[in-house]
Amino acid sequence: MSQDTIAAKRYAQALFEVARDQNRIVQIEQELASTISAIHDHADLYKLIRHPGIGADVKIGLIKQIFASQISEPVLNTIGLLIERRREESLEAVAKAYTKIASDALGLANATVYTAVELTEAELENIRTTFSQLTGKQIRLESVLDKNLLGGIQVRIGDRLYDGSLAGKLERLHKSLNQTQAL
Repeated sequence: MSQDTIAAKRYAQALFEVARDQNRIVQIEQELASTISAIHDHADLYKLIRHPGIGADVKIGLIKQIFASQISEPVLNTIGLLIERRREESLEAVAKAYTKIASDALGLANATVYTAVELTEAELENIRTTFSQLTGKQIRLESVLDKNLLGGIQVRIGDRLYDGSLAGKLERLHKSLNQTQAL
C-alpha cells in the first residue's frame, strides 16, 4: 500500500470522526464529493490548486472564497490541511477513503450495475433488494449502460463482481465443457 493511500485513509478517518461527532456523516460525504467534482469541472481551478509555485495560503484563500458558503467547516479545514501539507493530489483518495469508511459505519455498500439496456425502477429495486439480502448491507445503486454486454447484468460491489451477463455464462459453459472433455 502506497504512502499516499495510507495518508489519505488517515485524513479520511479524521474527517469521519468529526462528522460522526457532529452527526453529519452523509452530509459531509456529499459536500466532499461535490467540492472535488467542482474543482475537477473547472480546469483553471484544478490547475491552480495543483500548481507547485502557488503558495498554500493563496490556494486556501481561494478555496474558502469559492466554497465557504456551500460546505461545512470540517470539509473546508480538511481541504485546507491537505493543501498546507502539499497533498493536493490526494483529494480524490481522501474522498474515496471517506466514502468507504462512512459506508462501512452506516452499513451501506455501493454497487454498480452494468447492463446493455436501460433498467426500470422496479428492476433496479429488485436488484437492490436481492444484493441487500446477499451482503447484509443497504445497497446504493448506480446504473451504467455497457453496450459491450450482449445481455444480462454485471454487478460490482467493492472489489467483487457478480457476473450474470450472457458472455459470462457462455465463458463458464465453455470452461465446464473443456473440463469435461479433459476427463
